[in-house]
Amino acid sequence: MAELETRELEYFVALAEELHFGRAAARLTIAQPALSKAIQRLESRLAVKLLERTSRQVTLTPAGEALLRHGRHALNAVAAAAEKARRAGDRQAHLRLVIKPGGDANLLSGILAAYARRPDARQVDIIFGGSTDRADHIRDGRADVALLYAPFDDLTGLDHETLAVEGRVAILPPGHRLASRSEVTLADLARETLPRWKGVSWTGAPEGEPGPEVADASEALHMIRLGRTIALLPRSLATPVHPDLVYRPVSDAPGSELVLAWAQDDRRRLVASFVAAAAEAAGIEDSPTTRMRSRPPEH
Repeated sequence: MAELETRELEYFVALAEELHFGRAAARLTIAQPALSKAIQRLESRLAVKLLERTSRQVTLTPAGEALLRHGRHALNAVAAAAEKARRAGDRQAHLRLVIKPGGDANLLSGILAAYARRPDARQVDIIFGGSTDRADHIRDGRADVALLYAPFDDLTGLDHETLAVEGRVAILPPGHRLASRSEVTLADLARETLPRWKGVSWTGAPEGEPGPEVADASEALHMIRLGRTIALLPRSLATPVHPDLVYRPVSDAPGSELVLAWAQDDRRRLVASFVAAAAEAAGIEDSPTTRMRSRPPEH
């Protein structure tokens, strides 16, 4: 018998995020005493304390923090499974592609054209995601495929096909000490202040000093204009060029990969066909990936 039920996880995650029984109960549309009893039953069954309760506050124990982290993933997996089951039974379902605005290295038009030529092509719905949440769209079932950048995006739990590899560009304020050079190196950037991308731990220049936290490229560009930071981006994400900033190629930076990603357990023909079309458009002869070919797609 399972030790945890989906409803119990929903209750606990709501409480762990709110850290207040009243607000969590209102969010769940249940009575506060019912929520308290559910959490007590959960702690009793797991034989571990999940929360520290006082008259003034609720905090998570280490066990509670672990359950919150893994519980969120579990709930996302349940939601994704239900959504995929519904869509598997819908022969007219659209394919949903999530991208970052401008984050397609100018390949999207060719990919869509190649897919449209396939006899099993469906309508493609484009979803615009943020700088760091596009992979989550795949994990929780909101999208079928995503255009992501490695190593910036977390590919855990996803299969992917690399469509393009491109160099990186340093974006500098006009008065920067490196602005007069035609190109720069990673060593030149080693002691520079770099933005902390919200939800991303990898900056592209590991030795750089941590700078202001930014949520997207527009915020980063604003901070660069103020002289608070510089940025290191894949070449395609460094466009359009802003006339009041300086762009210099980083000659020895490892290539940034634009990848098409999908869930590892997704065997639907809908997805396999789009992956094959994307690989064709990108000029990849051996397509789609071996992983996807080696398992029978769902008809």
